[in-house]
Amino acid sequence: MNYIVFDLEWNQSPDGKKFENARLPFEIIEIGAVKLDKDKNIIDSFQRLIKPQVYNWIHDSIHEVIHVDYKDLTDGLPFPLAVREFLQWCGKDYAFFTWGNQDVMELQRNMKYYNMLSLIKGPVTYYDVQKLYGICYEEDGERRALETAVQQLKIKSQMEFHRAVADAYYTAYVLQYIDDNCIRQNPSLDVYQNPKSRKEEVHMEYSMWNKYVSREFFSRERVMKDREVLSTCCPVCHCPARRKVRWFMNNNSKVYYCLAVCQEHGTIEGKIRIRRTEEDKYFAVKTLYRVGTEEAEKIREKRDSLRLKRQLKRKQEVR
Repeated sequence: MNYIVFDLEWNQSPDGKKFENARLPFEIIEIGAVKLDKDKNIIDSFQRLIKPQVYNWIHDSIHEVIHVDYKDLTDGLPFPLAVREFLQWCGKDYAFFTWGNQDVMELQRNMKYYNMLSLIKGPVTYYDVQKLYGICYEEDGERRALETAVQQLKIKSQMEFHRAVADAYYTAYVLQYIDDNCIRQNPSLDVYQNPKSRKEEVHMEYSMWNKYVSREFFSRERVMKDREVLSTCCPVCHCPARRKVRWFMNNNSKVYYCLAVCQEHGTIEGKIRIRRTEEDKYFAVKTLYRVGTEEAEKIREKRDSLRLKRQLKRKQEVR
């Protein structure tokens, strides 16, 4: 299997959000990529400028960052041709690597705009090098800028940042410092192409936590009535875990939380985020983690705080 480290540069409406195309808020204008073998040796690179079809000028803030003029793009390839060349270059057996979690989604959104989404099967499993770097090199696990990682690892900066192929190379250089076990144990999942049926639902098992992506539903309420969505199990032994704090929604973040207990492995924290599709349907992304006493107490405090707010609101309504 080859590792495909890629980076995208994109443009947006130069006249502001009011005039953006809702189907394509970010139009890809450059694809840059580096190919590594299974030993993480760089063996090839790919770069294409793309001729815009949606936005007729480069947004000022984009131009300041990537230093590409619109006239440079007029000689670029149409996106459908460029992306076909990119996928052909990737080969048959590959895994995507990116810095951050946006590029995989934006690649698919641009492909959907041109009716090409069938060329990539989703949901897409990929590897977020920014996240991997945080796990391996940052005590707090925070996400750092690519330039920061390059500086901290003392990688020579021979190319200007914020051009697609340059950032792909820098991401590949950082990847070479990441332990192989860390890579294998921490894949990411992009759900832009979400499961449509129960058969397509996703269950991912990690060493200390699980992820589940549900099928589509017609409403948020229906999502939160589904037995599989609400179920809790231990991410270590995968046995059912009994809920001690029922699912409740944090109004500020619109995330649902719960606490469950495995007799053998202790307390489990559950999180459910409900996503809305472009077709106005809904699906759930659920994660289950092992947590300690301090983290569990924070969840209880959130629940108790929400209960108190509801009680106060009811009293005010009665008055």
